[in-house]
Amino acid sequence: MSDSSPLPPVRLHPEAELARDALSTPLLSRAARLARWAGPDTRVDAGGGLVDEQVPAAAEVLGLSGDDAAADASEAWRVAVDAGLVEVVDEEEGTVRAGEDLALLTGGSPQDVLAVWLAALETVLADASVPDLDGLLDEDGEVDVSALDWDPEAEAEFLDGVLGNLYLLTAGEDTPGDAPVPLPALAASVIVPSDMGEPTNDVLEQVSDAMMRLDDQFRMLEPVGLVAYRPVDEALMADADEEPAAPVDDTDVSRYGMVRLTPLGLYGMRARLLEAGFEAPAVGDLADKGADALLDGTAAYPPGAAQAETEQWLQRREPLAAARELLAAARGSDTGAPLRRLRCQQALSLVGASAEPALREVLDDAELGGLARVWLTEHGAADVPAPSEAMVYWLTIDTVAAQLAAEGNSEELRALVEGLARQHGGFFEAVWRVDHPATADVLEAMGRLHPDKKVAKEARKAAFKARSQQGG
Repeated sequence: MSDSSPLPPVRLHPEAELARDALSTPLLSRAARLARWAGPDTRVDAGGGLVDEQVPAAAEVLGLSGDDAAADASEAWRVAVDAGLVEVVDEEEGTVRAGEDLALLTGGSPQDVLAVWLAALETVLADASVPDLDGLLDEDGEVDVSALDWDPEAEAEFLDGVLGNLYLLTAGEDTPGDAPVPLPALAASVIVPSDMGEPTNDVLEQVSDAMMRLDDQFRMLEPVGLVAYRPVDEALMADADEEPAAPVDDTDVSRYGMVRLTPLGLYGMRARLLEAGFEAPAVGDLADKGADALLDGTAAYPPGAAQAETEQWLQRREPLAAARELLAAARGSDTGAPLRRLRCQQALSLVGASAEPALREVLDDAELGGLARVWLTEHGAADVPAPSEAMVYWLTIDTVAAQLAAEGNSEELRALVEGLARQHGGFFEAVWRVDHPATADVLEAMGRLHPDKKVAKEARKAAFKARSQQGG
């Protein structure tokens, strides 16, 4: 995932709701309980972990039992230390006290709580990148480093890449944010080259290995609230000679693991991406900015996100003043101006009839008069002057230029091009004369998009005339 282009905008839950989610996650709530339990007799080792003798008492405080009780208690303590809920007072003596951030969980703002949760998340992500060491212990209980094939940086990059792809799938407008992603597809997204047709057996084996790693990692990341995870069916990992305990459905993809980012996880991933230098917008970022920032900022947004952002922007403004600000920001002859005017037109469609005076004020404006007439007509206004032929052609070029910028060579644009050429006799002979910076580019695009070779040739000839007229 490149950090050179902005990521899709995400829709975040309110911070107060996210903070409540953070406080209710199993791992942070356990860490807070241990921080409140710790006292003068609590002792830690040189790394800040609970000494072995006190781990059973910590597990009991947390109500943990079973084979994983000690490991879960130790992890919760490690999170408490790393998140500032516990502070080591004397490293030599191993004494501790409550950390300053513990009080934030009950008396801090939602942002304070989320900052503590983000610190806890970083601890868990670091732990998730460490391989299982249980099978690598020698006779003395020490890790056999020679048997450890582990590159910490590569492992962290792998997990970051997987989570980055999961973020993109969550943020994408074509995929419901609460729809889980099959684990095989997620693993393949970081293993299989994009230009590979049929994956080789070697690549498929890599995907399978990655799935097993991710299964362990997502099991670790669920208690901190980053993901909701349905693990890989244990029957799939049983030895081939073993008889399954119950009949299994080989066509059920969910048996291979399903994962999605939680609303809290989406917030956490965006925070990490911003910290790493990515441009990761969220709907609402532009609500307190000017109309110029709104129109430019939503230029690359998908339609649903652009509308949601615009609705939040309009909620903070009086309709007539908002309309005037939008129209003023839509002016310009730069390459981004047509798309700004399209976004302006879409924004104005959300404004009520009280904005009518602002639209009437620009009826004679060369750049805005056309869209003003469209708005007034759609809203049933009386006495809307008919546009001149020159204005109609100018608006046509501006509209196609905006669609090109927004969608590229889409099927919708292809249909628009065909309709324009069919409905207007002598269209190309007239339109090349339009005094618009994008005239030649639009005509060249029409030449590429129109399926009729004769019409496409006319468009290219008109584009040549337009470019010659513009001195290019």
